Amino acid sequence: MTDRRADLSADAWDEITFPRPEETEFDRVVESALSRRGFLGGILAFGSGAAVMGPGLLGSTAARAQEAGSRFPFTPIAAQTDGTVHVPEGYDWQVMVRWGDPLFSDAAGYDLAEGGPAAGADRVFGENTDGMESFVHEGRQLIAINHEYTNRRINLPAAQEGTPANAADVRKLQDLQGVAVLEIAEGDESWSVVQDSPYNRRITHNTPMKIAGPAAGHDLLKTAADPTGTTSLGTFNNCGSGRTPWGTYLTCEENFNGYFGATGDLPELSERVQQGYARYGIGAEGWGYDYHKWDARFDTAENPNEPHRAGWVVEIDPTDPESRPVKHTGLGRFKHENAALALTPEGRVVVYMGDDERGEFLYRFVSDGTYAPGQSTEGLLDEGTLSVARFEADGTGTWLALTPESTGMTNAETRIFARIAGSAVGATTMDRPEWIAVNPQAVEAYCCLTNNKNRGRKPNAGGDETPVNGPNPREANRYGQIVRWRPHGDDHAAETFDWDLYVMAGNPTVHDDAYAGSPNVTPGNLFNSPDGMAFDSAGLVWIQTDGDDDNEGDFAGMGNNQMLVGDPVTGEIARFLTGPKGCEVTGLTWSADRRTMFVGIQHPGGDWPDGGGALPRSSVIAVKRRDGGLVG
Repeated sequence: MTDRRADLSADAWDEITFPRPEETEFDRVVESALSRRGFLGGILAFGSGAAVMGPGLLGSTAARAQEAGSRFPFTPIAAQTDGTVHVPEGYDWQVMVRWGDPLFSDAAGYDLAEGGPAAGADRVFGENTDGMESFVHEGRQLIAINHEYTNRRINLPAAQEGTPANAADVRKLQDLQGVAVLEIAEGDESWSVVQDSPYNRRITHNTPMKIAGPAAGHDLLKTAADPTGTTSLGTFNNCGSGRTPWGTYLTCEENFNGYFGATGDLPELSERVQQGYARYGIGAEGWGYDYHKWDARFDTAENPNEPHRAGWVVEIDPTDPESRPVKHTGLGRFKHENAALALTPEGRVVVYMGDDERGEFLYRFVSDGTYAPGQSTEGLLDEGTLSVARFEADGTGTWLALTPESTGMTNAETRIFARIAGSAVGATTMDRPEWIAVNPQAVEAYCCLTNNKNRGRKPNAGGDETPVNGPNPREANRYGQIVRWRPHGDDHAAETFDWDLYVMAGNPTVHDDAYAGSPNVTPGNLFNSPDGMAFDSAGLVWIQTDGDDDNEGDFAGMGNNQMLVGDPVTGEIARFLTGPKGCEVTGLTWSADRRTMFVGIQHPGGDWPDGGGALPRSSVIAVKRRDGGLVG
């Protein structure tokens, strides 16, 4: 029988495996929120200096944005529906590296029939590129890139239809995921990987890790293989990324739950652990990886604590191939999208994080210690306060600290079960918080709320209601929005903030209500499901999408997934790049001289980029201006 789990997204699998109860008293809330166009006007704003605005200002603000002129050094491109990449006139792109490309000269390369051999899968570029960051070390250009998950129907022999047949298949899947650290170099015509560089490194589902922070050594992190609860193997479902001020890479574990299953009955679990299994989606079957059938580490019947050792932010030193990655439990355990860092005026480290599941929360960590160049960074990502956000309808918000006093949980438990702790303090349920980006030219942060078909219809996995609320103003949200907040006192450690919506994606060619989107969405820049996001050195925000690309009905005119650029000052948004049909555009960083932009193309359709009947291959492309100018 064909295993159709290989065709499901992580969200769809969670929904089927752990169905949410129907919400029964929501009609009144929806009618109240969506019928008040003034409410929508009150939370939409343009310009970095804009506060919460009344509805009468929306039209004039949009007009002023159009009159202000554009800071974008390109002519926006049209939506596309074909099988390749498009960029504006005056720009070129090339594939720099693809799944299966050897990182070492002794590695077996890509194979059309088998998707590459099982042996040596940890010596090639991995699958489904996602978050990435670039670094310069001793004159070398390094780049760290996430490999989020595998496309099992492509990565395993075709006859197996995506189902692992043995332990070797499982090991191959494990080795194709994780992180790649590469040295890259620019030649006369293109960028490429420096094969056999001493910095080239693959970090997989089997790489030794250190566990640090308030949950390290806790009984719920101990296993037979690690009775201390301070070491583990592997990093999982690596989605977004982050970069520390001291030059290390943060990789974020997202949909880790699908790797675990059970071959038999689970041992007796405490009420808290049972609650955690349900809240985080730990089930008996898994998502089709079948690790638990061939690797006892992932069998919760034998190792019920192993899932507690996944779902963290992991720090990697790209300049030291011998260093051991560190899982920082101070940053909490949930489905991390990315980690966006900022410094307070006094030098404390602030990390903003989103939990990418319908109805989950926005988090913030503030270190106890301060950062200073050249000084020890020990404890800066573990010793501090983890909080969740509560947004009020009046455009203000508060960070609620997750402490033993506020949650009724121990400090370690607030990290291991951060979702449960967030529910205990009454955090605002959000429309799938994806990437967060901190503006380098203003004290403000942005978060992509990608979509939420359950908004107003079902509670989240913990039973928290998901009514229409300030930053999530539409029932059954198909399009997504970007929320922005400005901490009071220009201090990212402040307990309170003001917020507005930078953009509400929508389709004004189909709708004339809230689903048309905000005034800075026009027939010329239609998009849905904002996902990836990063600021460039000029203070422009780049927005990547992972949404519906059928180009029909509610999504007519949107074309393939794409990358747009927004101006925080004027609110203007323009389309810069479109990806091949079927892909997600995700992951963005720049070369040291800012003259090349590196962009990830994940799970492309067809046979991109090789053509000729080849298997589709996730890739990283390099985009440059023909005149050699800056691209970010």
